[in-house]
Amino acid sequence: QVQLVESGGGLVQAGDSLRLSCAASTSGRTFSSYSMAWFRQAPGKEREFVGGISKIAAATDYADSVKGRFTISRDNAKNTVVLQMNSLKPEDTAVYYCAAAPSGLARGKYDYWGQGTQVTVSS
Repeated sequence: QVQLVESGGGLVQAGDSLRLSCAASTSGRTFSSYSMAWFRQAPGKEREFVGGISKIAAATDYADSVKGRFTISRDNAKNTVVLQMNSLKPEDTAVYYCAAAPSGLARGKYDYWGQGTQVTVSS
C-alpha cells in the first residue's frame, strides 16, 4: 500500500516556475520499489501523463508537451518525488496528480494516486 500527498500547487503567471512535491508513505514495500509519475487533468479533458521516473531514478520519461520545461526527481531516502515546472504556460493549468506503481516505468496503469494539487497559470 502507498499513500501519496501532493503539495506545491498554486496560481502563477505564464513564464513562472513552480515546484510540486509528493510525499509517500508505504507499507510492505519500500518507496524505491515503485515507479513514480505525475499526471494532470484539465477541466473537460482526460487525465494525461506528464512524466515518470524509474525506481532508482535511472530513467525518466516526459510527455512531449512538457519536455525541456519539466523535470522529475526523487529522493528514496526521503520518500519524495518532485516535479519542477519551468516556463509555465496557460495550457499547463490542471490538477496535478502523483502516482505510484510497483511495475517498471511506463505511461500506463498506476495503482496508487494522490488527491491532486491545483496548478493555475495565468496569461
